[in-house]
Amino acid sequence: MGAKGAGKIDRAEKGLKSAVGKSFAFGIADYLKAYAIDCLLTCFLFCFVGIYNGLGYTSFVMLEGVLGALAVRIPVSFLMSKIEPVSLFRIGLAIPCSTVLQIILCFIFLKNINKVSRKKITLDL
Repeated sequence: MGAKGAGKIDRAEKGLKSAVGKSFAFGIADYLKAYAIDCLLTCFLFCFVGIYNGLGYTSFVMLEGVLGALAVRIPVSFLMSKIEPVSLFRIGLAIPCSTVLQIILCFIFLKNINKVSRKKITLDL
């Protein structure tokens, strides 16, 4: 099999390393902009997750996590990858979108817990 291109493998490897390094540097900076948004939201989500796990609602915690990943993170990532120009910032927005859904589910669950607790207190009296 004949040599491809100029046949200078060392030069091609050097170019590959340079391209990967530069792409990573710019890509990670772009992605981290979207991830920073999620960092502001996770303070709510992680506190909810902690209290629900502590109260024994571990199935709910698992369900809201799976829903966040399957119903939001994957579809939003896919859709954002189709918008030109494709950017890691847009794709990375799937993470905070998922967290927002999970927080909404946690608030709804909290409201339902409060309703059940009030009914139980009323029945106990």
